[in-house]
Amino acid sequence: MSLPADVYRLYEGLPQQGPGSDALTLEALRRLGPLPDAPRVLDLGCGSGRQTLALARALGGRVVAVDDHEPFLRELDARARAAGLSHVIETRLGDMGALDLEAASADLAWSEGAIYIVGFERGLRAWRRWLRPGGLAAVSECSWLVERPGPEVRAFWDAAYPAMGTIARNAERARAAGYEVIDAFPLPASAWWDGYYTPLLARAEVLAAEARDHAALAEAIADVRREVELFERFGDTYGYVFYLLRRQPVSAGGDGRGLRAGAEAHLPPHGSGGGLR
Repeated sequence: MSLPADVYRLYEGLPQQGPGSDALTLEALRRLGPLPDAPRVLDLGCGSGRQTLALARALGGRVVAVDDHEPFLRELDARARAAGLSHVIETRLGDMGALDLEAASADLAWSEGAIYIVGFERGLRAWRRWLRPGGLAAVSECSWLVERPGPEVRAFWDAAYPAMGTIARNAERARAAGYEVIDAFPLPASAWWDGYYTPLLARAEVLAAEARDHAALAEAIADVRREVELFERFGDTYGYVFYLLRRQPVSAGGDGRGLRAGAEAHLPPHGSGGGLR
């Protein structure tokens, strides 16, 4: 599944295509626990690869970075060459929900801000077959941080992403897809602003003149500005959350019972806040 061309145009040339940072990528990696030496990694919906480079530096294993938008992969290839990491990063053009990959061939599946394109549970089910038994996954997903968000913000996200769930609901979906939920933690507001919204708004300004003669691009820019305005007002009711998962054996049926001891502390209580590709 691809996004509209004008959405991609708005995001090309940005340092990243969703909320996050190298520090948060490394924090998620730390919380996952041990991996094999030089692990085999899939970065699914990699965009221009900010997190791909961070994973390659930290893990030393081969990272296969997948996206369906070739300009993003060209950006990543250039960044990998500049960083001296081309030998451990392989870019692959394709649908991250339907790749020709060997079953049980990866130690770690990673996806920051992209799984919504195929759907949270559907994506996890598709990716599970590529993970070895006991393999790990880290996925950041836009999630409700409260049970009852206000009508204005709810209406926006019901139109933009009707499948958006709470942390508890997404944990249930992950277990149903065949994973143990190791941990979950929301990204802070700085993860939205520093590397994402600030350069995205600057990019929108650059394209504003062109958008006057291009209705679809103008609509994409208006949607971004509306989203940013809503985040300024309601960012305590939703945000990106990292879900850290372990592939369960088939016999377990995905019925892992809850989070690892201590992980519940990272879930915001009902009625409180926390912190797109």
